Amino acid sequence: MYGQEWEPGQFFAGRPVVEPGETVADPSAVAWALTNGLSGNGGEPGLEQELRRLIDSMGGDSIESIVLVHDGRDVPAVLAADAARLPRLRSVFLGFVSAELMEISWIEQGDVTPLLEAFPQLERLDVRGSDGLTLRPVRHERLRVLRFESGGLPADVVRAVGACDLPALEHLEMWLGLEQYGGDTTVADLAPILSGERLPALRRLGLCDSPAQDEIAAAVAAAPVVARLEELSLSMGELTDAGAEALLGGQPLTRLRRLDLHHHYLSGPMAARIAASLPGVDVDLSERQPDDERYVAVSE
Repeated sequence: MYGQEWEPGQFFAGRPVVEPGETVADPSAVAWALTNGLSGNGGEPGLEQELRRLIDSMGGDSIESIVLVHDGRDVPAVLAADAARLPRLRSVFLGFVSAELMEISWIEQGDVTPLLEAFPQLERLDVRGSDGLTLRPVRHERLRVLRFESGGLPADVVRAVGACDLPALEHLEMWLGLEQYGGDTTVADLAPILSGERLPALRRLGLCDSPAQDEIAAAVAAAPVVARLEELSLSMGELTDAGAEALLGGQPLTRLRRLDLHHHYLSGPMAARIAASLPGVDVDLSERQPDDERYVAVSE
């Protein structure tokens, strides 16, 4: 979760996060953290050298998960350049930087397309931060999880996701954020995603952290993709009774296993209506916010 201070022992993609040099019984069972100087130790190598040292010491065919405790627009290209030596890489987290070290709006990213093109076997990609982030539409046969954590996700990226062919994608999560931090996505930009046409396997969808959460909820209420979802998150944004009313008036949500609305601006009666309307659904209505001033959960 964004906001936790990173330290070895945290998990990513079901694996404990460790730094190169630690003794592990099975190198494929951990997520290797490349710090590239951000851990506070002076004289550390650059990312290219750090990655190659890891590959040389562990063997590239035993590395399945990497987290980058680093920001920079060249990171995807650096990883892609060594793709031939990482034939079993399955999960990558770009920008695994804690809030204590760097605000999310400061984390630089680049074009993540080379990662998807160079690693056709990749199953999970998490990206934190959106300064400089770009994506071109691609087809990827194996990607199952795609997450963007951002204080402001550019509309170009959202539209590119909607134009990608991702037949295996099960989990899509986007923190949309504020326009002042680059989050210029509109509800219209979400239409290809909500249609589900290029996402036949999607089961978990998160459209989060938006000041337009009510409008998103209204669009979701009639979206074709919702009928096959198991989990839906409209959390972390400025959801009010108007958006909740649209959800309740739309297609049935009783097929869901989980509905996440945490960090919201719902009245007590509306929250009770939602819970009563979905008796078999795990509904998260925690973190009700005071209505005197509205804000998203993650921005700067």
